[in-house]
Amino acid sequence: MKEIDLKLQGKIKRLTNNTFKFDERVGEGWFSAVYFLKSCEIAEKYKPNNIVTMQFFQKNHAVLCGTDEAIALIKTFAKEPKSLEVYSLKDGDKIAPYETVLTITGPYQNFGFLEGIIDGILGRRTSVATNVYNVAKAARVSGIQKPVIFMGDRDDHYTQQAGDGYAAYIGGSTAQATHAMNEWWGKQGMGTMPHALIQLFEGDVVAAAKAYHESYPNDDVVALVDYNNDVITDSLRLAHAFGDKLKSVRIDTSQNMVDKYFFKHEERLGRFDPRGVNAKLIFALREALDQEGYHHVKIMVSGGFNTEKIKSFEEQKVPVDMYGIGNSLLKVNIGFTGDNVILNGEPQAKTGRKYQPNARLEKVDD
Repeated sequence: MKEIDLKLQGKIKRLTNNTFKFDERVGEGWFSAVYFLKSCEIAEKYKPNNIVTMQFFQKNHAVLCGTDEAIALIKTFAKEPKSLEVYSLKDGDKIAPYETVLTITGPYQNFGFLEGIIDGILGRRTSVATNVYNVAKAARVSGIQKPVIFMGDRDDHYTQQAGDGYAAYIGGSTAQATHAMNEWWGKQGMGTMPHALIQLFEGDVVAAAKAYHESYPNDDVVALVDYNNDVITDSLRLAHAFGDKLKSVRIDTSQNMVDKYFFKHEERLGRFDPRGVNAKLIFALREALDQEGYHHVKIMVSGGFNTEKIKSFEEQKVPVDMYGIGNSLLKVNIGFTGDNVILNGEPQAKTGRKYQPNARLEKVDD
């Protein structure tokens, strides 16, 4: 059983290193800025009995993520972790600019070298969670929550997939492209066919879909239809071939391409950008499917979507049923800062910073 299940059942309060599987070199200072390592050595030598409080914050309205990971890091690698008193918010909490999300109190030399790593964990996880939350929010502007599928496997280093997948889950995405993205929270990755599969069948999307269905008969038939840059023609070919078995078509037209539909209907050009996956194309596709009785076939779009484009589609009530998103969700645009703000029970901090108490913080069990 995954730890996330135990957490959801209330049997544990937070995920641990059994989920995160940290690199053991963290404890050796391998990933810490050298000045933190040197400061810990100096504190041990000259100020071993000093007790400091470090607090962490950021500057945006955001969905917090990474607290379980940061706390597990402290418990795993801090020297004498039971000497530390930790207070924290929880993954999924909505946070305000400058709100304190985590405090650590104890001898600096026991945990100071982890400051930058904690900043990085909170920054990346919160950025992804917030990005996903924002697109999920945009995807319900029309009044119906449309699923957001996290497809970020090609947009960053593969080693980030488990953490990014968890952060996306915290933000509101429960369908993800790889097994690794689901490692910390879910079951298995989901997906259908890439352009490469259609290429193997010389551009014949029906033949490719039949091969897929014969190989994975328990999967829904969801076909990619932009390979030939003629999404309506290929969608109808698939609908004719599969009938009720065709669950969805996915459009992933490149932003520098104009679908053949518009060359057949030039009267519709001139008042909008016809490149890529655009609203006019999706309206036309829905109309074509419905006219031939394929009301059950859902439409999924991907390629170049972000919060603004999804919101625009939803405001126009473009008949999209699912959004697939990758690159825009992985932008790390939220940075955290750790500051020492209390020394031996008295205020002591760099100019411009001070202790910011937060009644929402909860004490972390040893």
